[in-house]
Amino acid sequence: MTLPIAIVGAGGYTGQELVELTLGHPSLKLEALFGSSQTEGVPFDELCPRLRGCTDLVVAETSAAAIAETGAKHVFLATPHELSMTIAPELVELGITVFDLSGAFRLSELSLYPKHYDFTHTSASSVESALYAIPELCRAKLPNAKLVSLAGCYATSVILPVKPLVDAGLLDKSRPVVADSVSGISGAGKKASATTSFCEVSPTPYGVFTHRHTPEMIEHSGTDVIFTPHLGPYKRGILSTIHADLARGVDRARIEKTLEAAFADSPFVRLLPEGQWPSVNAVAHTNMIDIGFAIDESRQHLILVSAIDNLLKGASGQAVQALNIHMGWDETLGFSARGNA
Repeated sequence: MTLPIAIVGAGGYTGQELVELTLGHPSLKLEALFGSSQTEGVPFDELCPRLRGCTDLVVAETSAAAIAETGAKHVFLATPHELSMTIAPELVELGITVFDLSGAFRLSELSLYPKHYDFTHTSASSVESALYAIPELCRAKLPNAKLVSLAGCYATSVILPVKPLVDAGLLDKSRPVVADSVSGISGAGKKASATTSFCEVSPTPYGVFTHRHTPEMIEHSGTDVIFTPHLGPYKRGILSTIHADLARGVDRARIEKTLEAAFADSPFVRLLPEGQWPSVNAVAHTNMIDIGFAIDESRQHLILVSAIDNLLKGASGQAVQALNIHMGWDETLGFSARGNA
């Protein structure tokens, strides 16, 4: 028996990754695809030629009623924030469990949305009921969730290695965590712009002190964060270098023991041996996160480095992982031994 699934936003990068993951999942049946007016009526394999011949589905116009008519009781939303804000509550009312990859429900404080997401939030009850999800950090809550708000890609790369240390009291909370991250161009989505065009793309910071993932990191890591994103001249992947001051007396052994305990049952987390460091190439096209760290004990300073694929562990792969846990399945179902589709 397979679970019928609908995907909304099939034309974007994360939507296409969701389609590929769903088609390769032994317990999921891709029931229908939905998209914008620009993709309505277009066969999916015209939007994503690398999956040509894998499905004959045509992208349909998006509405809660149309999604419900497919019979799917679970849906992935790879949609703009404003659309997710509107349609997710409607789908939940219709008895459909929603896995939302947008930022529409990531922040509990409604006043932050106009500043960081450029829209006014009008669904306070949905924000309150949504489960913010990095699967490794919320496994016990996923089975009962009706609206799952998946973490942002940058936020995943920072929160996942930092939060266990915050919870264990190993960081000096009087000092902010400082995270510098480099993302591949796919993180900007498909919309054309001069800065992401082939001839113009160049390593550069952006969103300094203003990036929308900063309040997400602060809220869900449990500590203050100063975050600077950078554009990298490659397709996919995020490398995050994270600086933190340690609480008095904390040494490498305590950091290592805490991370090992936190991720002992996490098949998609790899803690690297001392002296080895994460790289984008080592996680590309997988749902893995690699984490390495070093300590300067004379300064009581910690450097953590993480690497993820922004389209998988930072988005679509994480969504499928969350669905697996929600359904009571092995969280690696539909992924190979290395975490990729």
